[in-house]
Amino acid sequence: MRVSERLDVGLRTLATGLSFASFGLGGMLLSITLFPILKLLSRDVDTARRRIQLAMHYTFRVFVWEMKMLGLLSYEVVGRERLLQRGKLVVANHPSLIDVVFLIALMPEVDCIVKQALWRNPFTRGPVSWASYIPNSGSSERLIEEAASNLRMGRSLIIFPEGTRSVPGQPLSMQRGAARIAAAARANIVPVTILCEPATLTKAEPWYQVPRRRPNWKLVVGETLSANDYAPVNEPPSLVARRLTEFFLSYFTNSLAALGSKR
Repeated sequence: MRVSERLDVGLRTLATGLSFASFGLGGMLLSITLFPILKLLSRDVDTARRRIQLAMHYTFRVFVWEMKMLGLLSYEVVGRERLLQRGKLVVANHPSLIDVVFLIALMPEVDCIVKQALWRNPFTRGPVSWASYIPNSGSSERLIEEAASNLRMGRSLIIFPEGTRSVPGQPLSMQRGAARIAAAARANIVPVTILCEPATLTKAEPWYQVPRRRPNWKLVVGETLSANDYAPVNEPPSLVARRLTEFFLSYFTNSLAALGSKR
């Protein structure tokens, strides 16, 4: 690696650390200032949730803007307008740590299913709690019913069918949770294909292991689909979940292959 390349990687590593530090500290600060004020000024719990999720939306927009201005990433979004409609189940593949940051930055009001570890982390516990995100702890039946109930009330929800981040170079693997939620809610589904090139912030990479060149995220929002097309009423839930899971796997595998061939 040339001296100029080593210097660039070093500067981006430092800037990445500063960005994540500001993200964590900013979340803690909002949790003891703005979020309590928004709740206090709201007439009911639902109004507070919507206002806090809107604040999270703008916070994540600022974070993405900050990382772009620091030269840490670039990104492009195709079909963003499809994410602005309420009451959608947004399903996406999951190549990097900050995929959910991009999605929330694109959606003014949305619920998320988040891993339990975020509720134990002092930097993220406050924001995910105030925003009423759904932890993936407890029984799967309770999780599915809570998520489906929120969708039936006209709220949108983000979920990654893989359940965890993809492994670069390996075939995608889907869990059935997203499919079971879609079937239970008879949801309208918006698929989002996310391509990150070069790969970074994967499950196997620490934040300070930055790639040799600046990564680019491309998010392609697909057409809205109906779970009813894949989940006939008379079919057993296990068969419905399997069919939808197979659809998600096929959709994202083919979409990623198509995006990769266009590079």
